[in-house]
Amino acid sequence: MIGLAELPISALLSPASACSLDSRRWQHSLAKNDDENAHGQTGIRELFDGIEVTDTNFSGDSVVTCLITDSRRVVPGALFFAIGGLRTNGNFYVEEAVDRGALAVVTEQDLGSHFPIDYIKVKDVRQTLALVSKRFYDAPDEKLEIAGVTGTNGKTTVTMLTQHLIGGSDRVGLMGTVRYDLGRRTLPSFRTTPESVDVYSLLSQMLVNDCKRAVMEISSHGIDQKRTYGLSVDVAAFLNLTQDHIDYHKSMEAYYKVKRQLFTGEAGHRPSHAVINLDCPYGRRLNDEISKDLPRTTFGINSKATLRAKDIVLHDEGSRFHLVWPEGSVAIESPLLGSYNVSNLLAALSIVYAQNCNLNACIERIPNFPAVPGRMERVDAGQNFNVLIDYAHTDDALRHACGMLREITKGRLIVVFGCGGDRDRSKRAPMLEAALEHADEVIVTADNPRSEPLEQIFKDIEASANGQAACYIDDRKDAISKALDWADPGDCVLIAGKGHEAYQEFGGTVIPFDDRTVARELLQLKQT
Repeated sequence: MIGLAELPISALLSPASACSLDSRRWQHSLAKNDDENAHGQTGIRELFDGIEVTDTNFSGDSVVTCLITDSRRVVPGALFFAIGGLRTNGNFYVEEAVDRGALAVVTEQDLGSHFPIDYIKVKDVRQTLALVSKRFYDAPDEKLEIAGVTGTNGKTTVTMLTQHLIGGSDRVGLMGTVRYDLGRRTLPSFRTTPESVDVYSLLSQMLVNDCKRAVMEISSHGIDQKRTYGLSVDVAAFLNLTQDHIDYHKSMEAYYKVKRQLFTGEAGHRPSHAVINLDCPYGRRLNDEISKDLPRTTFGINSKATLRAKDIVLHDEGSRFHLVWPEGSVAIESPLLGSYNVSNLLAALSIVYAQNCNLNACIERIPNFPAVPGRMERVDAGQNFNVLIDYAHTDDALRHACGMLREITKGRLIVVFGCGGDRDRSKRAPMLEAALEHADEVIVTADNPRSEPLEQIFKDIEASANGQAACYIDDRKDAISKALDWADPGDCVLIAGKGHEAYQEFGGTVIPFDDRTVARELLQLKQT
């Protein structure tokens, strides 16, 4: 006997009927913009052909105009996916989707025998959304050579570096924390790894804009929530793993296993090539655990790495080292600060090497790499001390940032940082430990408190002070101002945690706030 879940969708036809649910929902979803011609109109049966479903009500084979996960964006002809989330559930807003003209609803729940429009019940709505999105946009991932980069720290720098190195005169798409580069136009990013329907829409637009390659940041949330399920990644790169997102993953082991899915095929597709950091203990573990028949390129200062850095010299304008790989070696001069950026550059070069690009041509482009927004970004208003903005928001990233600046700073190192509210509380005390380890002065302040009282965040941070002094200032602008007042010639002020972000979140309210702009304005004011 064939089970219901094994039947093709065409075998599950039954009359349509009604259901009533209250609706109001917020979820980001990329606007269709001007990509309507990036795919053909597709019938609903074709979209689900071969995809596992458990029940359905179908009245015909209507043409789907768009795929929507936000009920407020539903238009006539839309296929609405009712996705469950951490804070809300799309099934609460099915009625709104129906009222707005949805063609059908895809859900994991029973909608009843009287539901007024077509519905499709599936075991995993997120996985179904990814598979349907790929088909709706005519599998753009299979027409692009995609490099996917995962890791706790460095994803943004590595993806932007890779795009720069392999670009030359060619257009290379980019999807990440700072922006979505589609070849002929750029959109501001709203999520490191967007929802799967948005991933395929963006990739489709890259193809239309004559991109042949794309580079993506792939977050652990993106993997776990199947936003990249089935995505054809040619080269998958693992950078590192340090404590972050434990509020979501619950343990480092679970966090690691989610990242590993990108390399094993558990995320719906196994890459053609792996790039792995052998300087990271989790990277070495990954290298041992993945299939031996998966081609790989390793990197690091580790002597066993395929691409490795020797004779590293760090200075206040960047770094230099000797790059060694199986076919040769060359002296590298990089404008990027710190040892961790040597690792980031090795990762990007390893991706280039894995893609069989001209490595020497890519190396020649290194000196021209522009600053990554909010990653060790200098703020210069003519002052006689250094001011740097960095996204470091984990203890490991902050420790590396402070350690590097300590090595190249003649005077004192002054650090301003905070910890986000409604997030992993266990990393707060280690953040202060990391700052106190290298800094001469530390100011703790607000960093997206969200709905959590700032007093509680400060209390969690202060737990590791061990009698060492740190200054606590509620207002982030006041904290930055105080740090700039303290700075003398030859000192360095590091403003950490928010990087490129241009906002702060307080109790459900988002207000404009950009560390770079605030620091520059304060510096100019103090010099008048």
